[in-house]
Amino acid sequence: REQPEETPQPAPRRIFQERQRITGLPLYFQGYLSVRHSRCQEFRAYWTELRGTMLFFYEDKKAPAYSQKLDISALTSATNVYPDENGSAQFVLMLSNGELELKANDYEGGKEWKGFILTVTKLSVPPDESLLPEQLKRMHEVLEKEKKRRITLNNCSSASLNRESPPSSTLTAMPACFYAVSRQEAIEMLEKNPSHGNLILRPGSDSKNYAITIQYKLDAPQLKHYKVVSKGTSYVIELERQVTLPSLQDVVNYFVTQTRGKLKPYVIQT
Repeated sequence: REQPEETPQPAPRRIFQERQRITGLPLYFQGYLSVRHSRCQEFRAYWTELRGTMLFFYEDKKAPAYSQKLDISALTSATNVYPDENGSAQFVLMLSNGELELKANDYEGGKEWKGFILTVTKLSVPPDESLLPEQLKRMHEVLEKEKKRRITLNNCSSASLNRESPPSSTLTAMPACFYAVSRQEAIEMLEKNPSHGNLILRPGSDSKNYAITIQYKLDAPQLKHYKVVSKGTSYVIELERQVTLPSLQDVVNYFVTQTRGKLKPYVIQT
């Protein structure tokens, strides 16, 4: 009787363990992907991991900490995988907050990435006749793992609500106003679409922590940036007096409540 395949792990193992600790999510699929946000001009290659319903992007295969992450739980649809002139395969994820273009090294890899992404976001294996039996088998295994994770997540959330204490940040989705964009891109988003809101949570410049970018409207629009440092299971806002909070959603809520609602999370309505 054949033993079931273990989750693929990059070498050395200590890097896998460190990523597991940082993300707190199970690894479902991994490999090189080139990424382009709809507002950017060029693709950028990352070692990419699909963990839960999150994509984690690493500068290289051996980097212990991710440089960006993206919540794809609100995926609405994905385009067909199509080859380009260089033999790579592209497809586009339609998310509630915009589009993300992805490019795999080859057509087979593109189909696999799309299949696993649809499996975890839609909680069903896509009926793609071009997928191989072994690929379908692995997707069914991932589907069962993700269903169990969701049940655990719901149970933990219910228990946390009963205790009137905040749930663990590793079990909750990223705030709706989180975007994997640079400081400049965040500024442009706020300036071009003020009706969406005036507060964006984004990755920090050091790729390990986070930042809040806000736009105040006084006599003239003013932009400010605040560093949010991840410390253990908490997050520290670097103000004149440091504020420590249990989750990133609490960080966003802090800015909203402290300004009596003048700051509103930037959310693109669909």
